[in-house]
Amino acid sequence: MHRYRQRFLERVYTPAELKYCLGRKRELEHLAGRFAAKEAVLKVLGTGWRKGINWTDVEILNDPSGQPRVSLHGRCLEVAQARNIREILISISHIETHAIASAVAAGG
Repeated sequence: MHRYRQRFLERVYTPAELKYCLGRKRELEHLAGRFAAKEAVLKVLGTGWRKGINWTDVEILNDPSGQPRVSLHGRCLEVAQARNIREILISISHIETHAIASAVAAGG
C-alpha cells in the first residue's frame, strides 16, 4: 500500500508541497487542503484536469507570513496568460475530516 501512496503523492504534489505537508502534526489535513486548492484553481481557469494539465502544474506554497500562494507551471500557466489572469488568490480551511478552498482570479 505504501508504494501506491507514494506514487499518488508524487503525481499530485510538487516536491516543495510535499516538503511542507509531510511530517506536520496534521499532515493529512494539509495535503487535503492543498488538493482542494488545486481543484479551486482549475475551476477558476475553467479547464478541469484535461487539455494537458497535470496536478503539479498548480503549486500551492505559503509566503513568509504563512498565507497560501498559487504558482502556475506548464499548461496551467499558458492558460492563465491566454486569459490575462495575472494572479489567483486562494483561501484554504481544513479540519480533521474536511478541507475546503476557494480561488479568485485577478486580471490586468
